[in-house]
Amino acid sequence: MNAQITSTDPRTGAPVAEAAPTSPVEVRRITAAAAAAAPELDRRGRAFRARLLRAVAARLEERRDAIVALGQRETGLPEARLNGELTRTAYQAEFFASVIEDGGYLEATIDHAADTPMGPGPDLRRLLIPLGPVAVFGASNFPLAFSVPGGDTVSALAAGNPVIVKAHDSHLGLSQLSYEALVQACADVDAPEGTVGIVFGTEAGAALVADPAVKAVGFTGSLTGGKALLDIINGRPEPIPFYGELASVNPLVVSAAAAAERPEAIASGLVASVTGSGGQLCTKPGIVFVPKGTEGDKLLGAAAALITETAAHPLLNARIAESYRAIADSYTAAPGVKELAVGAAAPQEGSFGSPRLLEVDAADFTPAVAEECFGPSAIAVRYGDAAELARAFAALPASLTATLHTAEGDPDLDALVALVTPLAGRLVFDQFPTGVLVSWAQHHGGPWPSTNTLHTSVGATAIRRFLRPMTWQNAPESVLPPELRDDAAVPQRVDGRLRP
Repeated sequence: MNAQITSTDPRTGAPVAEAAPTSPVEVRRITAAAAAAAPELDRRGRAFRARLLRAVAARLEERRDAIVALGQRETGLPEARLNGELTRTAYQAEFFASVIEDGGYLEATIDHAADTPMGPGPDLRRLLIPLGPVAVFGASNFPLAFSVPGGDTVSALAAGNPVIVKAHDSHLGLSQLSYEALVQACADVDAPEGTVGIVFGTEAGAALVADPAVKAVGFTGSLTGGKALLDIINGRPEPIPFYGELASVNPLVVSAAAAAERPEAIASGLVASVTGSGGQLCTKPGIVFVPKGTEGDKLLGAAAALITETAAHPLLNARIAESYRAIADSYTAAPGVKELAVGAAAPQEGSFGSPRLLEVDAADFTPAVAEECFGPSAIAVRYGDAAELARAFAALPASLTATLHTAEGDPDLDALVALVTPLAGRLVFDQFPTGVLVSWAQHHGGPWPSTNTLHTSVGATAIRRFLRPMTWQNAPESVLPPELRDDAAVPQRVDGRLRP
């Protein structure tokens, strides 16, 4: 029998919670229950699923004090951050309830039978329908918003799919507590048995992805972990969609005009964005392009002073802390890289990381120092002109975000937009990329190492990942989904024209 999995307090190393790894037999039972629930969950319709999601939000709020207290012990994240994340998580559930009530996400399309240049055309009706059971992998850095009750879970449920969550080993207790909220919400609305499930342990996660009942996977985590799951998927007789957010350096470019106009303000916002939540956010700006010269020196001097005054932060687990130190050390050992500032020393106990600010000339910037360093550090790349900036940018991987700090009437603006657009899913202007609003227009994705540049994991269109198109041809009205009937109260494109 496999040993118990134990979560620890990263501030002290003390154990917090235990869980038994889920056996292969139990994984199969859970996936079978999800497969049995899928047709009924779809049949219950949009109004039912909206009630379910609102029940999820209510049950999470009901457990707020217990969730936040346990979350502090298992993640080392502060109370304010966890309270904010819980608010976001409950809001996501409410938000997706409104998305499915709107109905526009279904892309309902009707072409009535008619004569066409190709000859007589049949009656065609197209709609997006659920894929089937979805596996969701909880993230270490967002123990709520990207974990058991998070965005992947609620968007998959909203689409009409049962969800099985693989709990993250770093917050076992919080995962179980959050899962109990989901189970209670399902009971509140009498959801089909198997609507939600949970598994524990690495082997159970692998078995879950390999199980033929599972039809899609949502994952937020390391590049190594994501590639391992992709290998499993590619070995299945029936490969399935994999939606992963695996790494992101989120380049931030400061123009010469912006550095001259507001160096202290940019430095202050940058340090807050780099060190917030211990730098353990997928949108942390890890590489900052700063112009050479006096104004750039002033900006980095202000940032270095702030870094020096910043305390070490507990990182989410010992593995992340060890990786953070190893990658940051490898940067300082690279040719041309120097350390500008280090924050307060890390305590001997627990898993802490000291903030670090590094600097390298653009001529020395290579892919070797363009790896994501998950933690409170950033590397400043000093550039002299547009050509030097472009050459340095060629060493970057793609990212979730790219940020531009410019000035009004900045002569470099158009060139900078053209430079960063191919590498990012979201362009940020004169702000900082940390903080991802849940909304209709949000996009949280991008080219590799986001594994599917067509979709987002945040915002209304995240639901699209867990749906597939289906067309009914010359179908009797009695077998049509309600949303495809002529009197349906959802947005439709009818004979080529959008109808409210």
